[in-house]
Amino acid sequence: MRKVIFKELGTIDYKTAWDYQEKIVAATVAKKIHNRKVGFQQRKTQNYFLFCEHPHVYTLGKSGDTKHLLINEKSLHEKNATFYKTNRGGDITYHGPGQIVGYPILDLDHFYHDTHRFLRELEEIIICSLADFNIHGQRYPGLTGVWIDPNDPFKARKICAMGVRCSRWVTMHGFALNVNTDLAYFDNIIPCGINDKQVTSMQKELGTIVDLENVKTGLKKHFRSVFKSEYVAQTARL
Repeated sequence: MRKVIFKELGTIDYKTAWDYQEKIVAATVAKKIHNRKVGFQQRKTQNYFLFCEHPHVYTLGKSGDTKHLLINEKSLHEKNATFYKTNRGGDITYHGPGQIVGYPILDLDHFYHDTHRFLRELEEIIICSLADFNIHGQRYPGLTGVWIDPNDPFKARKICAMGVRCSRWVTMHGFALNVNTDLAYFDNIIPCGINDKQVTSMQKELGTIVDLENVKTGLKKHFRSVFKSEYVAQTARL
């Protein structure tokens, strides 16, 4: 079983969480470089799984187009939202209250050297967690994330966005699952650069507010199962 440190960061500014991820990744990469230099005198790297919520924020992936943000700086301020260009994959997305953001910072040397498999397994965690609430999440061929009714072009809607970065086989960034998210904020962007598909949430699909803690419990359980890991520590806050 691989060891994973779980941390619940609560509601945290996007840039603060990003900086924290970068700090962990830098330390992990430094250990890996040290290990290659000294051979048998190795310092073991650690794996992390972070949960948080962000205040209203739009983030653009490194392959995204700024034209997919449909409002200007003044409108961002009026909506109490911020905007960041990031170093993750993917295009533009929204984070905000009522959404569970998961950041797995894993040294894939402990797992496998396959970023595509990593994304598929992240999707599997979401699909299994949605199934706990009788929501049928699926993959959309050729696209990343988890969808509802992906085979119907008129009904297909995205419930979970994903975007990751991998440096020396150390991952960062992750997924954003819409639970009780205010979906109106997605009207200000072309989500993930896809202009002909809708966005949804667990609340919208079920017609009722969903307990975030229950969803988090399922996500942790399925992460542990899919990645064949065990949690070795939990810290309440950053």
